[in-house]
Amino acid sequence: MSISNMATGDRATGDRAAEYESAHQATLPQAGRHTAAPVVDQIANQRYLTLALTPVRDALQQFVAHSATPATPLAEPDSPIAPTPDSTSAFALDTLCALFQLSEFERSLLLLCAGVELSGSLAHLCATAQGAPHLSYPTFSLALAALPAAHWSALTPVAPLRYWRLIEVLEGNSLTQSRLRIDERVLHYLTGVSYLDDRLQGLIAPLALSAGLPPSHQRLAEQVAAFWSDPASSSVVQICGENGVGKQAIAAHACALSGLQLHILRAADVPSAMAERTALIRLWEREALLSHSALLITYEGLERGEQILPLIETIQSRVAIAGREPLEMRRPSWRLDVSRPSTREQRYLWQQQLAPLNAESQSQAEANAESIEVLVSQFNLNAATIQSVSQSVSQSVDHSPEAIAPLLWDTCRIQSRSRMADLAQRISPSATWQDLVLPTSEQQILEEITAQVRHRAKVYDTWEFGGHSPNGLGITALFSGASGTGKTLAAEVLAQELRLDLYRIDLSQTVSKYIGDTEKNLRRVFDAAEMGGAILLFDEADALFGKRSEVKDSHDRYANIEVSYLLQRMEAYRGLAILTTNLKQAIDTAFLRRLRFVVQFPFPDWAQRLEIWRHILPENLPTQDLDFQKLAQLNVAGGHIRNIALNAAFLAADADTPMQMVHLLRAAQREYAKLEKPLTDVEIGGWV
Repeated sequence: MSISNMATGDRATGDRAAEYESAHQATLPQAGRHTAAPVVDQIANQRYLTLALTPVRDALQQFVAHSATPATPLAEPDSPIAPTPDSTSAFALDTLCALFQLSEFERSLLLLCAGVELSGSLAHLCATAQGAPHLSYPTFSLALAALPAAHWSALTPVAPLRYWRLIEVLEGNSLTQSRLRIDERVLHYLTGVSYLDDRLQGLIAPLALSAGLPPSHQRLAEQVAAFWSDPASSSVVQICGENGVGKQAIAAHACALSGLQLHILRAADVPSAMAERTALIRLWEREALLSHSALLITYEGLERGEQILPLIETIQSRVAIAGREPLEMRRPSWRLDVSRPSTREQRYLWQQQLAPLNAESQSQAEANAESIEVLVSQFNLNAATIQSVSQSVSQSVDHSPEAIAPLLWDTCRIQSRSRMADLAQRISPSATWQDLVLPTSEQQILEEITAQVRHRAKVYDTWEFGGHSPNGLGITALFSGASGTGKTLAAEVLAQELRLDLYRIDLSQTVSKYIGDTEKNLRRVFDAAEMGGAILLFDEADALFGKRSEVKDSHDRYANIEVSYLLQRMEAYRGLAILTTNLKQAIDTAFLRRLRFVVQFPFPDWAQRLEIWRHILPENLPTQDLDFQKLAQLNVAGGHIRNIALNAAFLAADADTPMQMVHLLRAAQREYAKLEKPLTDVEIGGWV
């Protein structure tokens, strides 16, 4: 039966179930919801189940033999079967009866439904007892007449057998004459076979225990385990923090300490229809009892979290939720704030994971120690990622120090990329310092930026220049200049030199007209990039910045908030963040003061254009009679020079000749037409 089918019955019984839970707490499991003994070996469990079926079989045979005898009046419900306190056995049948607080009659009825599935002779006996060969299945009528201590209340939808869907009532002419069938998940559980209910497959999945936790996270996991050790607690555990900080790992370790299995449910998979959601809750609550499990619900943002509030407010089992911000709810909750492992903790985790490689040689141990210091200064990884990187590197063929160090670095870069894929465009840098033509002063500023990124760990951590606050420690820069003057190329050079990933974010696409959305977009970018410390290149900064220090209306006020948020995140970002603009004069000086570097990319003069032309053409390009001094007369920036050279190369390839001045002339004409700029005789005089 699917969740949607199962939900049909929940519409009719939802209100009665609530009344039943409050008025018949003795019938529904209480402490049993939080404790489930492990089942003994399968063979012994099946023998016990066979023995338990014997009294049911005897009752049916006695009913057949005395079918003419008047029926026994209905009895009052027996007290639920309680587990034996000093018993060390944990047979599935006894565990299930204790968990769901079944009476003796309900236990017998459940066994009757299970026996028909397991034994053909018992099905034949049902047909004999009901006087028709085709009635080889149990009914309430047969159970009430044949089984001892029968009571009518066992038939109600809010009694354990039907409330927990232990048995199903199939369609029939009347309730007492309808066919009864044991739920398949329950049947397999009684036989000692445990698995996740197939109706939950695709929605809820088991979450395996991951790598070891850093000490700060281990303490949080111990707190959650201690919190869950109180069977009377009904509070929700809220595990809050940025994505990728290890919230799921903390929940998994807490479950391991508590002897629980952990399953995970994404907020996006929670049904929106009330009937389907109610059915999901019922199925999971039963599954949590049978498999002794806890549920972790993950959500991406507050808007996602609000969608799961109806489920969280209703579900009665151990529940933890993991998201960036806490949710406000009527149900009691307990909040944990999780931060990324500290630099010291990451160093400890790296040392643990790389210990097997250290045993190979003393030189390898020393090289790994140096690599660890470099890695923790650049990357901000959680325990699971550190374990994944270490395992990947340990499987490499070459374990020499010369091979391991760059492999560790590159693997960390790759592991950090996945979260940025949908947020920004990754640029694969190939440019070097030789490709960048700038005045000496601007070149020196770029070299200073490189040095600060490379040595920030020594200055901030070892020399303790960072103090106790991360504010103002981010390395920020503004690249300003006309289009094509080399701003993006300079960022590529820095990324190539530092061996870091470069991501371009178009601020004109990030800025939203809706209040608060711009900050959300920027937060997602910085949170995703924090893990790998990539270089962030924010294009079109003038889309957000401007002369807005004077607030004239609400739009200016909110624009100031957006700018302040961006600068705040840039200043706290552990990587390099670069803003680019074509209009430096449009940016207020108050904002410029908060940026550490400002690099002006001037329009290239004749000598600089000559240098660009000499570096722009590849070595393998066939040329004929090119005059670079005449080419430098073109009054365009480096980006346009590259476009002209590339288009001329295609013209030469199509003509199957070396590149000549005539090809460059045609390409220059196309580029100037695109720029809506006249091509003067002074620029192209004497070309052809």
